[in-house]
Amino acid sequence: LTDSKNSWVVVISYSSDGYVSDKEASTIDYDKMMREMKESEHDVNVEREKQGYPAIDLVGWATPPHYDSSSNKLYWAKELNFSGAHEHTLNYDIRVLGRGGYLSLNAVAGMHQLAMVRDKMPDVLAMTEFDSGQRYSDFDSSTDKVAAYGIGALVAGAIAAKAGLFAKLFVLLL
Repeated sequence: LTDSKNSWVVVISYSSDGYVSDKEASTIDYDKMMREMKESEHDVNVEREKQGYPAIDLVGWATPPHYDSSSNKLYWAKELNFSGAHEHTLNYDIRVLGRGGYLSLNAVAGMHQLAMVRDKMPDVLAMTEFDSGQRYSDFDSSTDKVAAYGIGALVAGAIAAKAGLFAKLFVLLL
């Protein structure tokens, strides 16, 4: 890429942790979640700086979380300020829920690219689809594994925190 100022990347991964219930989706207080994430950032930054990484300040939602129950997709974006950076960073996230886990799409760009990323992510999403039998609607409660967390944990990053990987994962993905 020759124009790094306008370059951006999408990191795609899959988690096979099991079926993520969306029952709580309409009751989550995302403003409260943001306040709690900001409150915990000091401790995370202390650990990050001990490891030689810059502090990262969570500025807020660039796009507040919302869940599309008809397509089983969760969307949100965070604005981040890396210590010493000239521009804030955009982390635009989409989780596509499936029968046995979820597909994670994380676009990383400069904040000035929010509109472009938001407009182009449907093109990336169009290339993702679970096979028949593996879609969210194919879940069988009598045989399928259920994840130990719900929609809120996908946004808050509690999964990585529980695994003791939050600081390392946050640094690598952001």
